[in-house]
Amino acid sequence: MSADEKDIKRRMDGALEALKREFGGLRTGRASTALLDNIQVDAYGASMPLNQVASVNVPEPRLLTVQVWDNGNVKATEKAIQDAELGLNPQTEGNVIRVPIPELSEERREEMTKVAAKYAEQARVAIRNVRRDGMDSLKKLEKDGEISQDEQRGRGEDIQKLTDDHIKMVDELLEAKEQEIMQV
Repeated sequence: MSADEKDIKRRMDGALEALKREFGGLRTGRASTALLDNIQVDAYGASMPLNQVASVNVPEPRLLTVQVWDNGNVKATEKAIQDAELGLNPQTEGNVIRVPIPELSEERREEMTKVAAKYAEQARVAIRNVRRDGMDSLKKLEKDGEISQDEQRGRGEDIQKLTDDHIKMVDELLEAKEQEIMQV
């Protein structure tokens, strides 16, 4: 595997990791700390990730607790959770915010699968863009006489195989996430 192919693989793996993070923020029927990962809290005059102002735990399958470290940030943290459009209703007790995870309606589950499909498509597009960049650089190398036409074809096939493998992984992740969302 050439340096170019390693870079292409790294970038495609990055698209998969981004998809996994996006999926982690999608609410299913049960509690997960990943649900609050993308929430930003206005604290200390800046917008900070929730995990930098509090710790998140899952004491029960349908409950998250957010332990805010600084009492001055409790209100801002509660507001950030409410404003995150996750359909969550946090309840504050001192510096602990309890976040019950409501049961998902059938309609809400279908909405979530559509969002998951959109995230998966964005990942596929990102992977295809990486492939296109790789193919373009191979064509340029061939045009400049640095590699032969046969070598360009062979390396192009390797990039295509890498692309196909990553697209298949995206499809598998999506299928698993859809099953998780639709599970009652």
